[in-house]
Formats: sequence, C-alpha cells, structure tokens
Amino acid sequence: MGKNRTFDLVLTGMLTALIVVTTMIVRIPMPYSNGYVHMGDAMIFVSVLVLGKKAGAFAAGTGSALADILGGYAYYAPWTLVIKGLMGLVMGIALEHMKKRGATTDNGHMSLTELAAMTLAGLEMTAGYYLAAAVMQGSWVVPLMSIPGNIVQFTVGMVIAWVFAGALSRTPVRKYIC
Repeated sequence: MGKNRTFDLVLTGMLTALIVVTTMIVRIPMPYSNGYVHMGDAMIFVSVLVLGKKAGAFAAGTGSALADILGGYAYYAPWTLVIKGLMGLVMGIALEHMKKRGATTDNGHMSLTELAAMTLAGLEMTAGYYLAAAVMQGSWVVPLMSIPGNIVQFTVGMVIAWVFAGALSRTPVRKYIC
C-alpha cells in the first residue's frame, strides 16, 4: 500500500464494495449444492494485486461475507469471512514468497507468478468451502459436488482479473499492484 493513508483507506473500501457487487450481480446457482458461481473472485484477485496481502485479505473476506449476508446466505457468512480472507492472504503471501525468490512480474501484464498465486488461493477457497459444507451438512461425500463449480469460479475469476490488471496498468493505481 502507498504512503497516502486516506487514499489507501478509500481504495480498500471501494474494492470491498466492488467485491460485494460483483459477487451479487451475477449469481449462477450450482446444482447439487447450496452455493452459486459468481464473479467476486476476480475482484478478490484484483484487490490483492492492488492492495497487497493484508488489505486485500480484509477486502476479500469482508466483501464476500457482506455479499452472503445481503444475498440470503447469512448462514455462510462466518465461513466466507474466513475462507475468502484466507484466499486473499494466501495469494498475497504466495506473491511475496515467489518475488523474494526472484520471480518477476511482467510490466503491465499478468505474470506466471501472479497466476500461480491466484491458483493457490483458488485451491484454498475450494478446499475451505468443501470443509465448511462437510461440517454444515454432516457429510464428506455430498459437498464433493461443489468442487467443480468452485474451480470454474476461480478460473474464470483469474481470466477476468488478467483483463483488469492489464487495464489498471495504464492508471496511477498500477503502482500499488504487487
């Protein structure tokens, strides 16, 4: 995050709200589960790229949990707060770790480093929701049906984030991107 704390706070709030909106605006129910596929993961990835691991994790968890509460899935909100917050944190930690080991990002374009970090974060989210559903439903078998939908969701989110990161590379916000 930058040196201007007010700008950082406003940017964090805006990205949190964007996660809420993109999670709620397009909701495709997943068969054989209580969940739905949405575009919020794309904004989670963008939020971590722009804000870094801590503020990105905050925006991811809070924005996604608010979308659950506002969208009729309040019983999932505590799980979502933790799972999506960890999703942002995992991505941010992975980015930092890979960059310390010499991985670089392409200037203005999504790099393999960023795609790998998003994949790790998406796999954490998929595993987290599987475990949450297993606990809530009392079955380790039934939630298996939600895994493909979650994989599709974060994969589509990666593609959309790639487009957004390219667009952001031409703005002053790009200096914040990891």
